[in-house]
Amino acid sequence: MSLRQFEYALAVAEAGSVTAAAERLHVAQPSVSQQIRALERELGVTLFARTPAGLVPTVVGRAFLQDAEVAVRAARRARATARAGADELVGELVVAVQMGLGTRQLPGALAALRRRFPRLEVTVFEEPDPVEMERLARRGALDVALMDGPCEEGLYDGHHLGDEEFVVVLGAGHRQLAAERVQLSELAREPWIRFDRGSALDGVLEKVVQDNGLSPTTVARVSQTATAVRWAAHGLGVTLVPASAVPPGHEHLTRRVFPVVAQSVVAAVRPGAGRVEAALLDFLRQEKWDSTAEIELKAG
Repeated sequence: MSLRQFEYALAVAEAGSVTAAAERLHVAQPSVSQQIRALERELGVTLFARTPAGLVPTVVGRAFLQDAEVAVRAARRARATARAGADELVGELVVAVQMGLGTRQLPGALAALRRRFPRLEVTVFEEPDPVEMERLARRGALDVALMDGPCEEGLYDGHHLGDEEFVVVLGAGHRQLAAERVQLSELAREPWIRFDRGSALDGVLEKVVQDNGLSPTTVARVSQTATAVRWAAHGLGVTLVPASAVPPGHEHLTRRVFPVVAQSVVAAVRPGAGRVEAALLDFLRQEKWDSTAEIELKAG
């Protein structure tokens, strides 16, 4: 088995066909087909099933691809380390962010990282489900993750960056905009815009509901914080989001709440991480994590 075969198999799984995978890899289609067949012969299993929708990984194939992805990422990191010069490093960094955290802070830190390592390839994605985030971490698919709590011991090294306070977003003309801080009990009868079930953000609201004896009416569920804020601004309902996740131009519709709702923000870094991860952690620490004061100034 070779890393090239692993990369070809991963490309086929992602693209759903040999033809599309070959186009992505910039190689001839027969080369991809031959490598996949050779890999299946060596393993003695069928990795892909042919369906009307295209090539779909089999049960055995899915298990194999999980480990193949880990191996490919490890190889890329090894190549990057070997080819690193005094002031230059190439390779790929994979960053996962729990949805809603670091919306304002992460772009600045990543921009500084790219200036420091201009040839570095950075992949960033938001993950709403904390269970999926943990699964990806266990597979070794992440280099750095931003999450709201401590990491499992030995899995990643956790570094506390700060605390992210949540704010309520109200529609224009809402009576509670007259208050500097909104009592959560005052929102008991409000319709709420919530997030996907099982997401970390909806977990925060569930705890708020339980701790404050609320019985909210859910009028909508959304997947993105920006969508929740914009819908709340139009009067569909109220919502609760991290302060840094409020899109510019909507600060005047936000208010801090009492009791305070906050999350700690932790940067989870792979043990034994290299210069890139250490540099990103340093840039993240330089960002301002308590953003509610800035929002209050704009709201005022």
